[in-house]
Amino acid sequence: MTTLAPVSGRRRTVDRVSRGLTLALTVVAVLPLIFIIYYLIKEGIGAWSGDFFTTDPTGRFLGDPGGIKSAIVGTILMVALASAIAIPFGIGVALYLVEYGKGGRFANLVRYFVDVMTGVPSVVFGLFVYIVLVVTKIGGTFAGWKGSVALALLMLPVVTRTSEVVLNLVPDSLREAALALGAPRWRVVFRIVLPTALPGLVTGSLLAIARAAGETAPLLFTAAFVFGTQFDLSQRMNSLPLQIFNDVSQAQDRLVQRAWGAALTLVALVLLLSLAARLVQRRSRLA
Repeated sequence: MTTLAPVSGRRRTVDRVSRGLTLALTVVAVLPLIFIIYYLIKEGIGAWSGDFFTTDPTGRFLGDPGGIKSAIVGTILMVALASAIAIPFGIGVALYLVEYGKGGRFANLVRYFVDVMTGVPSVVFGLFVYIVLVVTKIGGTFAGWKGSVALALLMLPVVTRTSEVVLNLVPDSLREAALALGAPRWRVVFRIVLPTALPGLVTGSLLAIARAAGETAPLLFTAAFVFGTQFDLSQRMNSLPLQIFNDVSQAQDRLVQRAWGAALTLVALVLLLSLAARLVQRRSRLA
């Protein structure tokens, strides 16, 4: 019977140093986030009120500047349409790469272009949609749905890459067991692989939504800017990033404060979305 050698003092010292270094680096990484959130709450909470969320910006130089109702509605509508486009396509591409393409030439080519799209600046997507859809006046000039297309292009590589990583984490033994029982490949994908990878897929989709919700450049070239609330995606639409961009450059303090309030609202919307998705994810696990 062999006995384990006692842990040497050197190993204990290295362990303590490593733990301390890890803790210190974690604090360094978290502190900027805490300061950002604190300053955002400090500057933006003063702008929040009932009228702030229920009235549209007025555009007046003097008098009541209005709220951000149109910006909230526009952001929700455009991001929702962009998600409906990008998330199914992104997960579908990831399924092909993991389940069917694997290491083939075409699959590697797709991965390469997805990686290239991941590094493309957001303004490039906005200019692309501007040239293809706005300049050519397909469906009119500036429109909310064109902003959604630009945001969808921005979200697509994020959803694809994160979904591919998550799908690769599903154990091959689950696939092999289902195939051994005679299940067709498509049923294995929809009944075994996707439910197993669902938590990771939700997380990846939320990362893409959070990135798209805060982008300004693509919307400047596609959705333009209006003050009034617009529910028709074929018309120009306001959004929280555009409202922040427009207000923060103004010389009046009350407009700058509205920009801080809009920024805090945007962060709160992303947080609420994340909490709702986590709640749904937890219930699906318990079920």
